[in-house]
Formats: sequence, C-alpha cells, structure tokens
Amino acid sequence: MSETMNCAQTTIPGAPDQQLFLRGDVKAEPLINRWYAWSYMISPVSYALISRNLHMRVLESYLKSPKLHAQASRNQDLKGGLFVDYDGDLATMRQFVDQSRGALQSLTQLGSDIVEFDSLLQTEATGDAMASLYARLPESLRGRVELTYDLYNHPRMRFIEALFYDSPLYRQDLQCMSLSLMTGDERPFVLSSPRLPDEKSLTVSWPFADPRWDQLFAMRQNAKSVSEFCALVGWEQLSLDERAHWSRFVTTTPPPVRSTSLPDGEVRIRYFGHATVLMYSNEVSVLTDPIVAYPMDGAVPRYSFHDLPDRIDYVVLTHNHQDHVMFETLLQLRHRIGTIVVPKSGPGTLPDLSLKLMLQATGFAHVVELGELETLPIANGQILGVPFLGEHGDLELQTKLAFRVQIRQTSALFAADSDNLDPELYRRAAAKIAPLNHLFIGMECVGAPMSWVYGPLFTRPPDRRCDQARRLNGSDAERAWHMVDTLQPDAVHIYAMGSEPWLTFISSIEYHTDSPAIVESDRLIARCNEAGIPASRLYGRHEIPCQRIPVSAAPTADMSRPALDALAVA
Repeated sequence: MSETMNCAQTTIPGAPDQQLFLRGDVKAEPLINRWYAWSYMISPVSYALISRNLHMRVLESYLKSPKLHAQASRNQDLKGGLFVDYDGDLATMRQFVDQSRGALQSLTQLGSDIVEFDSLLQTEATGDAMASLYARLPESLRGRVELTYDLYNHPRMRFIEALFYDSPLYRQDLQCMSLSLMTGDERPFVLSSPRLPDEKSLTVSWPFADPRWDQLFAMRQNAKSVSEFCALVGWEQLSLDERAHWSRFVTTTPPPVRSTSLPDGEVRIRYFGHATVLMYSNEVSVLTDPIVAYPMDGAVPRYSFHDLPDRIDYVVLTHNHQDHVMFETLLQLRHRIGTIVVPKSGPGTLPDLSLKLMLQATGFAHVVELGELETLPIANGQILGVPFLGEHGDLELQTKLAFRVQIRQTSALFAADSDNLDPELYRRAAAKIAPLNHLFIGMECVGAPMSWVYGPLFTRPPDRRCDQARRLNGSDAERAWHMVDTLQPDAVHIYAMGSEPWLTFISSIEYHTDSPAIVESDRLIARCNEAGIPASRLYGRHEIPCQRIPVSAAPTADMSRPALDALAVA
C-alpha cells in the first residue's frame, strides 16, 4: 500500500518506479457549490431555480430551527424530505450560507428573473402578438429565450439552452469532487443537505469536464508510476493533509482480474442493481442507466467497476431522474464510454431540458439523441427507442425512452419506470419490438409526489392536491401484465426498485412484505409463472442466461429484507 509514501517526497521510498492503482473503494461524490450534483443542477436554467427555490430556502429554514432539522433527518419515515442532515458547527453552516448568497448571486437573480417574467407573461400574454414583450425581458434572459404560445394561447418561454451554457451563468468554478474511502453501504441522504468539508474527505476542485478525472479513474485498471501520479494530482502544491488523503486513495495491489471475454457468438446479460444492466458480446457492450456499487466485503454481493468491460461501447439513459442519470457513476466511467444514447429532448421548456447538452457540458464527447421508434445500428445488432408513458407526474416531457437492445439473436427491452397507462401503445409498437427475449420493467407503483423532483422548477408552487395525485408512479401488476401479454417475452425481470443497500443515499425507499410495490410485483410474478413465463424480481447481482429459463428456476417472490439479502447471487 502507498501509505508508506513520504509526504515530503514525490516517490515511495525505495521504489521510484512503483506502480500505483486507484483503490476500488474510493467514493467520488460530484458537488456543485457543495451540494450533491444531479442532472438538473448542470443546466444553468434549472440550477438557478433549484438554488433559489430549494437550496437557499432549506438552508434558511435550517438556520432558524437546526434542532428540528436534526430530529427530522434521523426519522426514517421522513427520509428524503427537505431536512438538512448536518451535526457540525452552526457557525460553519452560517458562513457557508453567507458565502453561497454571494457566490450564487447571478444564478439566484436568473431564477428570480424567470419567476417574475413568467408571472408577467401569464398575466399580459393573452393571445396577442408578443413582439413588444421582448423589450421587457430582464438582461439575464435577453437573447436567450423565445416567447411562444401553444395552440390554446397558453404563453411560455422556450429556453435556448446552448446560449446559457455558453455564458458566465454556467459556473464550472462551483464544481468539485469529494473523495473519501467507503466504510459501508450506509450513506446519508444527499439531495437535501450540502456536503461540507470534513477531515474524512478530500475536496478536489477540478471541473467535471476536466480530463484529469479520466486519468484518475482509469487508474482503477491501469497503473501509473509514482511520478505520473504525483504530476496528475499536483503533489508539489499540496498540503500535508492533502498528500495524506491521496496516499490513502492509491494502492500497489492490482485490481482483481475479471474477464468479460465470451465464447464466439455468445451474448450475456449482467444485472448490477437498480436499473443498471450490462448486455454484451465480444463485439459490443451496452450499459443501461449506470449506478455501480463500490466493492464491500461482507455486504450484499454486488458487481463493481471491476466487473465492467474496459470499453463500454454504448450507455443508454432512459430518463432524466436522479437514479437513472447518476453523475457519480457516469463521471467515473467516462474514460471507458464510447457513446451515450439519450432520448431526444423537448423544446427547451421547464422541466424538459436537454440531456445531450448537460452531458456535453460535463465532458462527454459522443452523445447521440434517439427519437421514438428510431434505431441506432450497433455491431451485430441495434438499439431501438421505444416510447413510454407515465412516471413524470403528467408533465409534458419528451426526454424519456425505453430501449430495445438486440445483440445477435438476443433482444431485451429496458422499459425503466414505464407506467403502462394506455396498453394500446405497446400493441401498436409490438411489431417493432418483437421478437423479445427479456422484458425489464420497474414496478415502483406508488412513487413520490410530483414536486419531489420537479417542485423547484415551478415558477408558482404546485397545488398540493394535484401534487399528491400526480405521483411519479411506475406500473402496477395489471398494467405490467398488459405489457407482458402484448409483447410475449421469454422472461420477465422486475428491476429499478431502488432496494439495493448502496442506493440509500439517493433513495428513501425501504420495502416490507406489505409494501405496494412488493405486493404488486408478487402478483405479476405469479401471473407470469401461471402463463409459463419465468419472472423474477432482481436484487444485488445476477447473471441472466440468454435462453429460455424454466419457470422452476425463477427466484422466490418473498422480498422482505432478509429474503432480499438471501436472493443476491453469491
């Protein structure tokens, strides 16, 4: 181990040519102004509203009642709520809030400009020509928006997002990464609290697009010499504490060798947890919605970064939610990824902003947008974009797709959190999707209220009744069965349930045997097995055979926490 590194030197004593690897259990949390970075925080337009309507307000609430927030954050029933989980010095938090007010002034002003001009627009744009309103746009929006009506004379702003990214409003200086060593799967919920510096973590202030991140994360597989590593991290300019952190993050022990080479012509499917599935052959690899666990001894068995191919030809992202566009994983895989495939975005309206622009701004060079029922040829196969309904609170959003991936003779549909509101959709698309070997479907059938994701993006607070009614639901048993009955897959896999223990930091879900998602997925498993279609609820890690699976081989439907742990493949 490199802990023998002398902090006053740039080499390991006695081993000037020592080869160093990045440890597999180095946790890398991307932060923007010390808040955990998720996709809507990348675009200046949505980040301005999140800063104004969420971050600053929850911090001000915390400063008024820190004990109330501390109590609420320890309550499992309130996990995922807007409560700051911070037990440090109150003066430090006050200083951070004061610094944020100054650092974010231009962004919070943009947020206020959006809210105030939208109010003007809703009041004064009643169907007449809007040419005169352009002169009343605030400076932050001038030349960056188009004013439009829909066919019913409802006015709105169309944000020309590229012009926001190409401006001082895109604040790469606020981006950094917090590096630390994992000590277990349990991590505090990250979406409602800033991640202030502490003695256990190292803050590295390289922007997300900085190519040094690619060099660092490539060290998980490919060693660097001591001198190369020191040049990468700027060893000579580091403090003694920073050097001590870096020395703990590297090791002289090579990573485990786990080949993904297959016999010629063979295709395999590997489940990594949640909605992350690797489908691959010797010619091509496709990874869905990557969230990759860090290696943990003695915990629920899982695949980690070491179980991925050195080259991931295609990553497909189904929709723009925190648990499907995970920058913590994506940035660590960027050096391995050939192309990212995303749904074609909408017309630049809130909350349907461009995934392609977000990814390009963070250093992903090859991003392809796919439309509904459009295909992308790949080696010995293709990727088909399949429309899906629901799970977005009935908001007008185009940036969502299921993906049918075909490699050689094996096909799989990754339907993510599709809520099959209208079974005719899949009946009409069935000819494009067939034949289908594997159907992957999420069944979080009672999701969070609409505001849990989109609340900060509303220029006027949503009506509480509507917010509670329009939840981010996936399919229940009946709707999921209509998909199965229509598409006739050889096997059904329930995934994207948020149940793996390494997801607690972004998921507030804790299932029990009577949880609606468990009850409904049990019903679907039973109905599929009655029809002779093997079905299972995935958990932990799995190798999925690419041939018809006997019903008797399907995992148990008992998904209490002990049963979940037992189901994970050893």
